[in-house]
Amino acid sequence: MKENLSSTSRRNFLKSSFALPVALAAAPAWLGQTASAAPAGVGALPRRQLGKNGPEVTMLSLGGMMAAMSPDYLDIAWSMGIRYFDTADCYLKGHSEKIIGEWLKKYPERRKEIFLVSKDHPKQEPEQLLTMIDKRLAAIGTTYLDAFYIHGIGPKEYGEGSLNWPKSDAFKKVAEQLKSSGKVKMVGFSCHDGRLPDYLNAAAEGGFVDIIMLAFNPFYPQGGPLDKALDACHAKGIGLVAMKTMRSAKDVPKRLPELDKLGLTTHQAVLHSAWSDPRISAVCNMIDNVDMMQNSTAAARSYKEPLKFAHRELLRETIFAGRRTMCTGCPACEENSQRTDFAFLDIARFVTYYEQDGNTEARDYYAALAAEHRNPSKVNLAALRDACHFRTDYPEILRRAERYFA
Repeated sequence: MKENLSSTSRRNFLKSSFALPVALAAAPAWLGQTASAAPAGVGALPRRQLGKNGPEVTMLSLGGMMAAMSPDYLDIAWSMGIRYFDTADCYLKGHSEKIIGEWLKKYPERRKEIFLVSKDHPKQEPEQLLTMIDKRLAAIGTTYLDAFYIHGIGPKEYGEGSLNWPKSDAFKKVAEQLKSSGKVKMVGFSCHDGRLPDYLNAAAEGGFVDIIMLAFNPFYPQGGPLDKALDACHAKGIGLVAMKTMRSAKDVPKRLPELDKLGLTTHQAVLHSAWSDPRISAVCNMIDNVDMMQNSTAAARSYKEPLKFAHRELLRETIFAGRRTMCTGCPACEENSQRTDFAFLDIARFVTYYEQDGNTEARDYYAALAAEHRNPSKVNLAALRDACHFRTDYPEILRRAERYFA
């Protein structure tokens, strides 16, 4: 049954209003104590090296967009072993960075023990990052970032010229200046655009980008453009961080008998599938509540070896059979996105933010799209749906987008 707009708005309000109290109420009793009082064996999550020359980071990173975000919630994440925190200038309309700053002000000794990332939007040229960094540092209240990204790079927001930025002398010079200033340790970009393989290949060719956070699902075609681009980046020692990994698993059953034997829920198995790719250093996950945090951190602690092919195939088939609101990356959608100005991948992502996360800022993201990027008149949405490996229902998603955001 379709949900009407009033019930959707009410659900989003309730989710935002009560997420933190519910999260805290569900927390284990020991989380109310200091981190040092945690049970024996509870410490930082297992770590992986971030690229060839980067530091070791916890396999799981906490995203910064969830409604439960608060100093107390960060305290829970710390107590569960997360030492990698991701934020951006626009998350929670700027409040995400400030919340991390409040937490660090309370526990200044923890700054040196965490890997902290923020992002900004230099829409005109990479040189804008040189002034943007000071705003990000001031917002968080820190003297440096462990990594600083161009946020969500893609031609529709940054122009076709941005496809060359990861190998340009201009961006290379900016990266060198940021790092030599001591304000930034690693420089890179995040990307969930259909041209992702092109940006990855440019970064590998340029050889100066330190870190990339990319939309990633573990079921990409081996030997395809994304797989080859990941190989190229990995060979150059670029640290690769997966994001949007859990988006395709929102609607799948929580348990499958074959995974029960491994002691994994389906969502934990998706994380294990991502970590099974040795090129992926960490998964950045938007963890909405304590229950999800417990499951995700337990998955990180239990990971010992790559998930077997048969289990990955079972997951893939289960996910493909479910209903979803966005493609987390398939060759058909990536190819089709290059042929049209219509931003179908972005619109699907905004609908996902609105429906799954209760994020009303999705309306602003939609409104910020240029008119030609919101005009589907020259696009066969049914053909896009039928070609998508995840069978993302673009005609239905557009109808919902118009109802939510128009």
